[in-house]
Amino acid sequence: MAKDIEAAPQGGEFSTKDYSDPPPAPIVDFEELTKWSLYRAVIAEFVATLLFLYITVATVIGYKHQSDPTVNTTDAACSGVGILGIAWAFGGMIFVLVYCTAGVSGGHINPAVTFGLFLARKVSLIRALLYIIAQCLGAICGVGLVKGFQSSYYVRYGGGANELSAGYSKGTGLAAEIIGTFVLVYTVFSATDPKRNARDSHIPVLAPLPIGFAVFMVHLATIPITGTGINPARSLGAAVIYNKDKAWDDQVDLLGGAADRRRHRRRLPPVRAEGQRRQARVLQEQLSRPSLRPD
Repeated sequence: MAKDIEAAPQGGEFSTKDYSDPPPAPIVDFEELTKWSLYRAVIAEFVATLLFLYITVATVIGYKHQSDPTVNTTDAACSGVGILGIAWAFGGMIFVLVYCTAGVSGGHINPAVTFGLFLARKVSLIRALLYIIAQCLGAICGVGLVKGFQSSYYVRYGGGANELSAGYSKGTGLAAEIIGTFVLVYTVFSATDPKRNARDSHIPVLAPLPIGFAVFMVHLATIPITGTGINPARSLGAAVIYNKDKAWDDQVDLLGGAADRRRHRRRLPPVRAEGQRRQARVLQEQLSRPSLRPD
C-alpha cells in the first residue's frame, strides 16, 4: 500500500502528514447488500436524479416557450433565460445536489460518473449497478413530473430530449459528447482525490463547486451541438417519456413488439371495413345526383 509523507516548515519545525491510499473496492461484495447504508445511498441517488431532471428539463421547456415567436409578441431573442441560463440550471443543480448527497451516496447523479468510479475500483459492481438503475428510474420519474405539470408545452417543445442539431454530423456529436463526459469525470476524480483531501482540508468542502462548474462549461459548449448528453440518465429519461406514446404505436419497444403487432392486426379489418362503407356512401351520393345518373 502506497504511503506518501509530506513535510512543511512551520515555525522552524516540520509537521508531517501521513497518507495511505484506501484499498480498492471489491468487484462483488455481497455483504454490502446487508447494510442499510447501501439502500439509503441508492434512494439518495434516485431522489437527486429525479430533482435534477425535473428542474433542468422544466427550465429547457420554459425557455423554449418564452422564446417562441408564435406565442410571445416580444423579441424572441431577448426572451427566456437563454443558453447561458440553461447551462447554469444544469451546473447549478449538480452543485446543489452533490453538496446535499455527497455524504450519503457520494453524489454521483450520473451513470457515467458511477461507471468511471467503478472502473477505478472506487465502488463495487453491486453498488454501481444499483446506482445506475436508481439514476435512470429517477430521471424517468423526473421528466414524467415535468410532462404532468407542463403537458400543454411538453410535446410542443420537444420534451427536453437530446437531438443532433442541423449542420453537425453524428461523428461530430459523438466526439463532443465524449470530450464533454471526459471533462466531467476528470473533474470528479480531481475534486474527490483522497490524497488532495488529506493534504488540504478545504478540498472536500469545495468539491461540489468545480463539479458544478464543469457541467456548466460543458453545457455551454455542447448545447448548440447535441443539447448535451453527458449524463446518460438525463438523455434516457427524456427520450423514454417524450417518445413513449409514439414508441408504443410504432411498435419500437422490444418487449411488447409481438403483442403490439397482434393488436394492430386485430384493428385493421374494422378500419378497412369502415373505409369501404365510406367509399360506398360517397359513390351512392354521387349516383343519386341527376347529372351523374346513367342514361
